[in-house]
Formats: sequence, C-alpha cells, structure tokens
Amino acid sequence: MEKITGIKSVDFKVTARGHGVVNWNGPTTLQSEGRIVDNHSLPKLRGYTNLTGKKSDKGYMLKKDPADIDFKKNPLYISQNCIRHHLFREQAYDLHYAKDKNLLPLIASITGLIRGYVVPSSQCKRTSPLLIGDFEDKLGNGNFEQMGRSGSKDKDTDKDGKEVASSSFFSKTTFGETYYEAYGSISIEQLQFISLDKKFDRPAMVIKEGEGEKVAAAIQEFIKSLAPERTPKAVFHLNYVRRGTIFEEGEVGILLDDIAIDILIIETLRMVSELSIRQAKSYMYVDEVTIDYNDSHKMMRIKQAPDSIMEEREGDYAVYFYGK
Repeated sequence: MEKITGIKSVDFKVTARGHGVVNWNGPTTLQSEGRIVDNHSLPKLRGYTNLTGKKSDKGYMLKKDPADIDFKKNPLYISQNCIRHHLFREQAYDLHYAKDKNLLPLIASITGLIRGYVVPSSQCKRTSPLLIGDFEDKLGNGNFEQMGRSGSKDKDTDKDGKEVASSSFFSKTTFGETYYEAYGSISIEQLQFISLDKKFDRPAMVIKEGEGEKVAAAIQEFIKSLAPERTPKAVFHLNYVRRGTIFEEGEVGILLDDIAIDILIIETLRMVSELSIRQAKSYMYVDEVTIDYNDSHKMMRIKQAPDSIMEEREGDYAVYFYGK
C-alpha cells in the first residue's frame, strides 16, 4: 500500500488578550447564607458545578456560595461555538437561506470550504476541515460583584398591575484582564476534497449531469479572488478514490490542488489572527498565532512537542485522493 506523505495538517496555537467576559453562561442557582439565589450570572467556567456534593437534612443537594470558586481549577473560557460564530460572522446567518437550488454560492465561499455546513432539507453537508478549541484563560482574575437597582426612576409593577418603585439585587462573577490560550488544526484531507456524490452520504451539493465543471469553476474563481496573483485549480472528476482503499470505489467530486489548498489555509490563518470579539461590555482579541506545518502522524504536536514544529512550509501538502 502506497504511503501518504506530505503536510497532513496545519496546526496552530493562539494566544489572545482581553478584558471581562464575552461569553456568559447565564443565571445559575446557588446558595448564599442559607437561602437560594437564582439571580447570579456566571461566565463559562471549565469543570465548574454549582453543587457542593453534600445533602441537606431533607435530602436535597446543597448548592455552592457565589463566592466559592477557584479560578485556577475552574478557569474562564470562551467556547469554540462562540469563536466559530465570530470567526465567520459575515456569513453567520446565510445558512438560514440555503436550499437545494442555491447551494452553488454557498459551496464557493469561505463558509462552504472552511466552516462547513448541513442543509437539513436536502441532507447536503460539508464537514469542516477547521478544528478549533475553547479559548481558556490563564490569569484567573475573577471577582464576585454584587449589584442592584433602586429608587424612583426604576419602576416595576405589583400583582395588581400598579407601578411601584423597584428595589432589587443581583450579582455576577466578573473578570478583569484576561489572557487566553487555544489550539486549532486544519485537516488537509477534509479540505482538499469536495464530494458531489450521495454514495457515501456526504454530498456538498446535488448536481445534475454536466454541472460538475461549472461547480469546480465557481470554486476555483472564488479561491483565486483571495489571491489574484496565484493560479489555483479545482478539478472535477467522476471517480475520485481515497488512497489505500481495497475496491477503489470512488465518488463524483472536486479536488483542490496544492496552490488552492495553500490559499485557503493562509486565508483561514489570517482570519484567526485578526479575530476580535466585542460583546457584553467586554472584549477579546487575538495577539499571536504560532503555526506548525505538520507532516508527521502526531496530531497537534504543537501542543505536546512545541520544539519539533515546522513554522515555515517545506514541501507539498499530502494528497489523499486520485482520479480513476
């Protein structure tokens, strides 16, 4: 069996800075001075539970105090879903309008090629080649903050519907300065091939006879628009076979060449390096991205063995498919 050689993934480490909480978890039931507190807002904290592990005399699980948090054991994080939403923010809501008849603009876009998608009405889908983890805070500058509103200007209504002066208290776990670390990877195998075949239940779109070259041309044109000085190719074929298969059963699809792959990788890394989030009166921005052109079998070696990484591209990307 022929061994697949070349760059198999482009892994990266991200460091980011910010202030405050950009990704809240919402109200959490806690217990303060023997009473239940339902109006305390918590950010996303890794591994945190609001239960103490002890039971009351009546058999109920006791809740933690709002100030009882170790921010080193339960660090603040920004979820990968939040990161992906903001990374592809310009096209975040376009999938609401994706249907069978208008998938060509979708497949020839950064969402179609990098973010991935599923169209429930047709079961057309594209698995994202981009893996990106949660952004985890390393400083632990958390703080319990008691807040309230009261006075004649803040009005509520009583049970009879009459307007009355409001006096209510709530609390939050807030953060000061933040410093995040995260890891990500771009899979060359998932990036380079676009299936247009229902055979293995993964068509990016359903095509009719003679439409394959049109789809390939649209994808090629989009990739070239990202780097007009280069000459990427997206090649349509009726039978692309995954290297190493026994029966050489293939799929109708499109294969991106080395230049096209490189353009998309550079664009994705640019988007990551320029990511910033301003939300919930707080902010976060990416400070630095360290890249590893990984030609080994060790997934995410940048995380386990940073001294062995290859920061500059040397050699071609691995080719996983061939036309037969």
